[in-house]
Amino acid sequence: MDLRFRGVEPSEEERAAVDALLGPPASAWDGGARSASDLRVAVRAEPARDLLLPALHAVNDRVGWISEGALDYICRRLTVAPAEAYGVATFYSLFSMTPRPARVLHVCTDLACQAKGGADVSRLVAERLGPPGTSWQPSPCLGLCERAPAALALEAGDPPRSDVHGPYLDDERDGGEPPAEAAVPQAGQPGLTLLKRVGVADPASLDDYRATGGYAALRRAFELGPAGVIREVLESGLVGRGGAAFPTGRKWAAAAGQPDHPHYLVCNADESEPGTFKDRVIMEGDPYALVEAMTVAAYATGCPKGYLYVRGEYPRAVRRLQHAIGTARARGLLGDDILGKGFSFDIELRRGAGAYICGEETAIFNSIEGYRGEPRSKPPFPVEKGLFGKPTVVNNVETLVNVLPILERGARAYREAEPKLFCVSGHVERPGIYELTFGATLRELLDLAVPTGTTRAVLLGGAAGAFVTDLDIPLTFEGTRDAGATLGSGVVLVIDDTVDLKALLLRIAEFFRDESCGQCVPCRVGTVRQEEALHRLSRRVDHRDLVLLREVGQTMRDASICGLGQTAWNAVESAIDRLGVYE
Repeated sequence: MDLRFRGVEPSEEERAAVDALLGPPASAWDGGARSASDLRVAVRAEPARDLLLPALHAVNDRVGWISEGALDYICRRLTVAPAEAYGVATFYSLFSMTPRPARVLHVCTDLACQAKGGADVSRLVAERLGPPGTSWQPSPCLGLCERAPAALALEAGDPPRSDVHGPYLDDERDGGEPPAEAAVPQAGQPGLTLLKRVGVADPASLDDYRATGGYAALRRAFELGPAGVIREVLESGLVGRGGAAFPTGRKWAAAAGQPDHPHYLVCNADESEPGTFKDRVIMEGDPYALVEAMTVAAYATGCPKGYLYVRGEYPRAVRRLQHAIGTARARGLLGDDILGKGFSFDIELRRGAGAYICGEETAIFNSIEGYRGEPRSKPPFPVEKGLFGKPTVVNNVETLVNVLPILERGARAYREAEPKLFCVSGHVERPGIYELTFGATLRELLDLAVPTGTTRAVLLGGAAGAFVTDLDIPLTFEGTRDAGATLGSGVVLVIDDTVDLKALLLRIAEFFRDESCGQCVPCRVGTVRQEEALHRLSRRVDHRDLVLLREVGQTMRDASICGLGQTAWNAVESAIDRLGVYE
C-alpha cells in the first residue's frame, strides 16, 4: 500500500456507507465533486482521525470487505495517509482487505470451545464450506463460553445481520440466540447484587430499570458531590475487576485532581480473555446499569464525555447499549443538565474489530484515536495523559457497575458482602456467570456449577492465568496469589481427564502468538518461540525444550511492554510444574 492516493474510486455502495457516517463531502478536497471554488481555495472539514475505525466498520458492515477504493475514500475524508489506514485496517481480524462472501462464519477454537469439542466443529464446517479463509474462519474466544462449542455468523448488508450459534449443531441456523439470563444459572434468585435485574427486568425498558432501583445511585451521587462519591468508593475498597486489581477510588481521585481538561472516561468492554463473558451478560441483560454507572463515574471525576468500547464480537450487546444510551439521552439522563443538576455528560459507543490487545488500557486509547491498537509505554499514566493526551479514567464493565451498590448501600455495608462475578465453563453441568461474595472457595463455586466427569484441573484467569488442583483456594486476589495463580477477570475453566492438555497448551501459545501486537521484541519473538517449543514437545519430550521454554517465558515476563507478553507463559508454566504434562 502506497503513501499516495492511487486514484481508485469507491463503489456507490461504499461511498454511501462512508457518507452515512461522516455526512456528504463538502468539496473535492475531501472526496466530493470538484467545483469552481475548489480551484481557488482548499475548503474542507476539520480532520477527524478518531473516526477511522467507525468508517472502516461502516464499509465492512455494508459490503463485507474494504476495497482499495473504499480505503482511499475514507482517507480523503479523514486526511489520513492510505498506508497508515491500511496498517490500521489490517491490524484487526474482523476487517478484510480482500474480497469475501457477505456472510462469514467465525468458529471459536479457543479454550472453552476446544475443551467441549471445538475441533470436531471445525472439521464439520470445513467439510461443508471448504478450507478456512473465505466463507468461514477460525476465531479466538467469542465470549460465548457457556454455550461452547460456539460460532458467530456476521452478514454484511444494510443493515448488517448477525447470528450466534452454540452449542454448534449440524445446521448452523438451528437453535437461535437465547435471552441473556440463560447465561446466569442464579437468575431470579434473591440476594444477588450485580445480577439482580438479569432475567427480572426487561433490558430494553428504562421504566423497568427505574422500578427496580435504577438511578437511585446517581441521585445519591448528586447528594454527596464528586468528592463524596470518590470518598465512598475509596472506603469501599473496590479494586479493578479486569485483572490488575488497582484501587478504583485512587484512580478516580488521581484523575479528578488533574488540572488539564477535558477529562475523559473510557469503559473497557473489550473483554477478550478466553473464558470471559461476564461483561457481555451485564451489557445484554442490564444495559442501563452500565449507563448509570458511567454517569456516576463521570460526575465524580469531571468527565464531560465517555467512550464505551465494546468488542466487535458482541453484536447483541452493541444493539442493547445503543438503545439504552439513546433512551437515556431522550429522557434527560444523558446530555446537558442531567436531572436538572447542572451536570452534562454523554456517551459515545465505539466497536472494536477483533484485537485482544485492545483490552489493555492504553491500547484502547490508540484504537479509539484511529491508530493500531498498540500499548503505550508508562509513565505517563492514563490519569495524567490518556485519551487524546488528556487525563482519562479507564474501568471495565464489572468495576463500574459495582459502584452502584456502593452508593445505594454505603461503603461499609458493601464491604461486608462484596460481590464478585465468575465465568464458569468447561466440563460442568451448569456453565454460566455466578455471583458470589469475596472469600468463597473454588469448591463452593464448583458445587453450584456441578462438575461432570473427573476434574483434573481448573484454569483460573483464562489464557493469562494458571492451572490449579486445590479446590479449597479462597476466591480472593490474595488467596489466588498465595496459591500461585490469579483471579484475573474471573475465568474458571474446568478441565476433566478427557482433555488433551498438550493440545490445550498449544492453543494457548497460538493465541498469544496471534494476538501479540508485535511492538516489543520479547513478546513478538517470545510468543513464537514458545509455540515452536510446544509443537516439538507435543511430538517428543526433550529436556532442552523445557529449559528453553523457561528462559523464553521469564524473558517475556520481565521485559514485555504490557500484560500480554508478561503473562503469556503463566498457564504453560503452571501446567508443567503442577500437572506434569510433559513427564
